[in-house]
Amino acid sequence: MQQKSRLIEKVRLDALTDGVFAVAMTLLVIDLKLPENFHPASGAELLHGLAELQTQFLVYIISFIVLGLRWMSLAKLSRLHETVEDRYVHWSLLHLLLVTCVPFVTMVVGRYGALPPAIWLYCAITILAALVALRLAALAEPHIGTADALDRRVGLSVIIVISLMVLAFSLVQPRYAMWIYLLNIFAPAVRRWVPTPKERA
Repeated sequence: MQQKSRLIEKVRLDALTDGVFAVAMTLLVIDLKLPENFHPASGAELLHGLAELQTQFLVYIISFIVLGLRWMSLAKLSRLHETVEDRYVHWSLLHLLLVTCVPFVTMVVGRYGALPPAIWLYCAITILAALVALRLAALAEPHIGTADALDRRVGLSVIIVISLMVLAFSLVQPRYAMWIYLLNIFAPAVRRWVPTPKERA
């Protein structure tokens, strides 16, 4: 039985999580900027300059969606007890560490998206974060129930599979590989399609 001294109030962990996600999602937009020496003389030149940011903007949207989905999933863990064990906190901190890496890898892909290693780095962080989140879902399962835990596992598995698809496609067409991440919008449909234990019974 866990001793009280080894428990931490979940509300404090939630506050830290919300803060980290808010900062990380805000930092994503920092690389979306026109060059300092860019001085368009016409509307056409300005539109051309903005069009040059399409890769950075795409990666920004993708990263925002991925982080948003991760935050929504964690926010639904509100049914956990008022306190959480050390190991849950440790895994949460590891997950937040990976979340804070997302703005950096987003910047790398935005600038060097035509180079496969940039995409590999992005996929590696995404997969690692999903694997850690799977561990968090497993630790939370006794409190949130099997059905909710399954819902999270399916959603995270979709992210991992899509990341592996992006990795594979980057070996052939790295310039367009990141577009595959937009398949994440179908994750809710996949979760509804997978039957719960009660439905299979």
